[in-house]
Amino acid sequence: MGLAETRELEERYLMRTYKRGAVDFVRGEGVHLYDADGKEYLDFLAGISVCSLGHCHPAVVEAVTEQAGQLMHVSNLFYTEPMAKLAKRLSDSSLGGRVFFCNSGTEANEAAIKVARKHAHGRGIAAPEIVSFEGEFHGRTYGALSATPKLARNEALGPYLPGFRSVPDNDAEALRAAVGPNTAAVLIEPIQGESGVWPTTEEALLAAREACDAVGALLIFDEIQTGVGRTGSLWAYEQTPVRPDVITSAKALGNGMPIGACITGPAAADALQPGDHGSTFAAGPIATRAALAVLDAVDDPALLRSVREMGARLRAGLEELPGVAGTRGRGLMVGVALDEGIDAATLGADLLERGLVVNIPAPGTIRLLPPLVVEKGQIDRAVGLIGDSLLGFGAS
Repeated sequence: MGLAETRELEERYLMRTYKRGAVDFVRGEGVHLYDADGKEYLDFLAGISVCSLGHCHPAVVEAVTEQAGQLMHVSNLFYTEPMAKLAKRLSDSSLGGRVFFCNSGTEANEAAIKVARKHAHGRGIAAPEIVSFEGEFHGRTYGALSATPKLARNEALGPYLPGFRSVPDNDAEALRAAVGPNTAAVLIEPIQGESGVWPTTEEALLAAREACDAVGALLIFDEIQTGVGRTGSLWAYEQTPVRPDVITSAKALGNGMPIGACITGPAAADALQPGDHGSTFAAGPIATRAALAVLDAVDDPALLRSVREMGARLRAGLEELPGVAGTRGRGLMVGVALDEGIDAATLGADLLERGLVVNIPAPGTIRLLPPLVVEKGQIDRAVGLIGDSLLGFGAS
């Protein structure tokens, strides 16, 4: 079945919640995707930072295939070895507390919100509040969406949940002022992804840590997009001056298998008790086996060093191109600011025609999230394709 037939089915039967690119992908291998006509694409989006080991990574495929032939599901009413091993691996590699498994980043943030509110009630706070920055994106279910002040907000979906406050991005003084006796947590993306790859400043992170410590609130880092090696360390917080009390993870954790995790430090480890939260499919054997294979590959000093080196090479190449106003980000999480007058959406469509998959989070920005296994030649090819496309738009 080709693109025309697939599009016809989509237009008839799927809810209209996405604007899709005019490609029907049928196969992936490493950093490449292939459409129904056999055309090859260099994938610098990786499923929005999901397939960070590339498509169909052999170790992940082997783990999933073997587990599917042994046991696919039994529910959280029983023990499974991959679930327990993954919880230990995540705790040991990060904050040292406990883990709640779920199926997505939104669900991981919902769990973190529950942890924060339960922890606050334990401190005698009757109406706990969560503070975040205005430009952040934490998900589309109602708790996570209520903590997402601008992106994806639609008043036709209201009313939103009470108990959430937001302040201007990177405004340390406004953040300090917003945190008070009723604050349960400050929820922050170390690097804002959906708004166009905007790193949170060290000043703002330090202000958040100090403000939380002053009132006993939790500091939560949303590492859905930045975690599992994307920035050149296993967790993005490792490259910041602060340590959070809770981190949330998903996307790259399963390299295509749906899995999310809310990981606590000791202070919040026992906030949730039996009956407080749950999930039918979370921590299933296939997803947890996949995640263990992912961590085996990503939690490697040589790979993480390569992420930093390839990210630096990518940014250096891009900044030499006519039409590029600058770049921002860390590791292989890169935002590209375009010169005024260059429409990013039109550029992105042209790049797709040329065989490069990118993302357009804002009118003047390209977002690049290539697989962490990307090599020098593939970096240079992507930079060349972007340069050729920019020349076609008159950049000089």
